[in-house]
Amino acid sequence: MAFNIKQNDTSPSIRATLKDGSNTAVDLTGASVNFHMVSLEGVTVVNAAAVIVDPSTSGIVQYNWAAGDTQTAGAYNAEFQVTYSNGKIETFPNDSYISVSIRAELA
Repeated sequence: MAFNIKQNDTSPSIRATLKDGSNTAVDLTGASVNFHMVSLEGVTVVNAAAVIVDPSTSGIVQYNWAAGDTQTAGAYNAEFQVTYSNGKIETFPNDSYISVSIRAELA
């Protein structure tokens, strides 16, 4: 998955549908989700709570950008980390990263 946003923008939110190995949306009932984004050099830019849009069976989550999250143009890797109600942790995607491109603004 690839996501593009302009420098210093806070919209649109980054949204994903979390799916298991059989391509079925994950049940997020009672879970919490964090969004992590790091530069390609490994510097953490975002480590914050994400929003579960529909906890039952849709698996849809999103992160609403905060001021400063997109202030530096460049390429980043991101992921959503779920902590289920039983304490188990699972990260999505688990076979790659979400590629985030923050493009420089013109003004």
